[in-house]
Amino acid sequence: MVASLAGLRFLLMILLFCGIRYSACSQEAPQVVGLRLEDPEGLARMKDRIISAPEGATFQLRLFGANLNGSWPRVAFAKAAGGAAGAVGDPCAEESSRQKSAFQVTKDFEPDEQHSGLLTVEVKRGSISTDFHHLCVQSGEMWASVGPDRLRISTARGLPVDHIPPWVLALLVVLMLLVCGLLRTVNLSLLWLDPVELYVLHSCGSEEEKRAAKRLEPIRRRGNFLTCALLFLCALGHSVLGVLLYRALGSIVSAVFTSGFLIFFLAELAPHILCSGYGFQLAPGLTWLAQVCMVLTCPLSCPLGLILDLGLGRDISTCGIRERAMEMIRASVNDPYSEFVKEEFSRGMLRTKTVEDILTPLKDCFMLPSSAVLDFSTMSEIMQSGYTRVPIYEEERSNIVEILYVKDLALVDPEDCTPMTTITKFYNHPLHFVFNDTKLDAMLEEFKKGNSHMAIVQKVNNEGEGDPFYEVLGLVTLEDVIEEVIKSEILDESDGYLDRKVKRPMAPLEIPLEPRGSHEEFSLFKPPEGEPKIRTSPQLLLATHRFLSREVEHFSPARVSEKVLFHLLRHPSVNQEVHFDHNNRLSPSHYLYTRNHPVDYFILLLQGRVEVEIGKEGLKFENGAFTYYGVSALTLPSSVHQSPVSTQRHSPRDPFESADATSPSSYCPDYTVRALTDLQLIRVTRLQYLNALMASRAAQSPDPPEIKILPNSQTKLLNDRNTTPEFPVNFSFFDTIENYC
Repeated sequence: MVASLAGLRFLLMILLFCGIRYSACSQEAPQVVGLRLEDPEGLARMKDRIISAPEGATFQLRLFGANLNGSWPRVAFAKAAGGAAGAVGDPCAEESSRQKSAFQVTKDFEPDEQHSGLLTVEVKRGSISTDFHHLCVQSGEMWASVGPDRLRISTARGLPVDHIPPWVLALLVVLMLLVCGLLRTVNLSLLWLDPVELYVLHSCGSEEEKRAAKRLEPIRRRGNFLTCALLFLCALGHSVLGVLLYRALGSIVSAVFTSGFLIFFLAELAPHILCSGYGFQLAPGLTWLAQVCMVLTCPLSCPLGLILDLGLGRDISTCGIRERAMEMIRASVNDPYSEFVKEEFSRGMLRTKTVEDILTPLKDCFMLPSSAVLDFSTMSEIMQSGYTRVPIYEEERSNIVEILYVKDLALVDPEDCTPMTTITKFYNHPLHFVFNDTKLDAMLEEFKKGNSHMAIVQKVNNEGEGDPFYEVLGLVTLEDVIEEVIKSEILDESDGYLDRKVKRPMAPLEIPLEPRGSHEEFSLFKPPEGEPKIRTSPQLLLATHRFLSREVEHFSPARVSEKVLFHLLRHPSVNQEVHFDHNNRLSPSHYLYTRNHPVDYFILLLQGRVEVEIGKEGLKFENGAFTYYGVSALTLPSSVHQSPVSTQRHSPRDPFESADATSPSSYCPDYTVRALTDLQLIRVTRLQYLNALMASRAAQSPDPPEIKILPNSQTKLLNDRNTTPEFPVNFSFFDTIENYC
């Protein structure tokens, strides 16, 4: 019984030993089937399955294996016996060959995939040998060579031929980005305007725009040639940039996305932003670069540009739909009810801008207090301002309570000194308030309703402590909105004043006038106390002054100063009246001029009517107010008969430089002027005019010379011949002029 149990135990042990032995024998040893060089730094190279690396270099190898079962063998390198690749015997079997190998594994094996992993290898320094080295793998207790791949130390000094240092790559990338951006800027600035728009700037632009357009015209004529040259260089630069980024990053995906982002932001978006505001200003300075590009790419871009010229008949930079759109707009503008034009206007600046962007600030607005009195001074101030609507405020300028239209003053006499509130409350024009964020298209629609063409802009001020309140910012008018639509200023005949917002002052006279205050021009015509009274109203005196200074060249500010002319017109010997005698219509006092009778005076008719008879034929016609006669009698006396002057201007010679002023001959008209009604007129003699000229010169001179009036025989003769009770000549006003100057 005991023997049988011992035999059974021995049999079980034999079976267990055989099973363990079978399982161990059935598991295959791990195998390395190949390797691949992975060296991002480019120090090692592989050619014909031989890996060459300089001494001191560190590189990585990727090993591929099979039947690994989750484990990797030990790896080493061994120097081939005899220095030949096909030496007899396996060098990996010798421990000394593995230890003396110049290639050493520096880090543990890093399996990153199921069938492969990375191995870091370092080449010892001082190992200068041309021997080959084998990859050795331990299998059980034995070491054996794997595959036909061999390693050796490179004997070539320095780096590979195609090696580029990192700093050079970075510099080249930056340089290519700048070149691509510059080429795009040249393309946009030179080809932004088509030839027609360039011609318009050359014809109608400012002087600076004309010069720039003239420089751009020669190169712009070759639009297709220039476009092909710039596009080819831009495409070439983009390609070079992509290759450089791939060389720097070592990955296609990274290089593609990095190149795309850099080109988009720096070579496309930035030039578009720059050229949108300053493209035309930059274009003249970039023409030389465009010419260089055309020369460099001439073999390719010139033939292609000629083909495009012949095939298309226009520049490829000119958009055909743009030309069609401009034709539609030009055709639609002629129709004032075109919905297309209305939509285009409302879709532009009118929808994006508010009244706050175009208003006239409150501090720059012309306003009057409600306590003002409509006397001559106030009405002169209103007239000089040039505005047709004047806001009226109480206590402070932000408290606008009424609005005054200038046409409301048509029946107001300045001598009545009517209170301002009397006129404003009588007409009671409504005030129109709008908020500062009102869009211009809504403001234009309000103005089109006709309620008012001026609005007061206000906003809700909730800053600081206390309750919110309405704060007046300024005024906006229909003219401001229209100017924003047409992008130009609207000037009328009354815009001789300086509007602080958009108006410009009139060009000054070549001969400077004496300085004057802001309201002196009109206040001069108000008759002061203590001087001889004349029946001419201040309004008529103002109209006379302006008519002579602007319509009669002899009395222009370049010859007679405004102050001297003012004193001349107010003197009783110049401002005269003729009373018509109905019982004796042919009375000698009715004749202002008689044919062939010499005279030395000029007459401007202010009120009444006269009959003019001309020539031997006796042609008769009637004239009325603001017709003048005898201009030639002031400076150019001659025996030649002269016709009456009514609307033509003359350019007289300077009486101080001409001997005609003192010639014994006198002016003989070939016409007769006779009064038909009571007349009010301005009568200026030659001596009075010459003294006015001298007084004007003395006022303009820094050191006025002493002026002495010495009547000669001619003056006495003319005085005796032409002075009548109806036309008294008094030279005392020259003393006033001299004292005034």
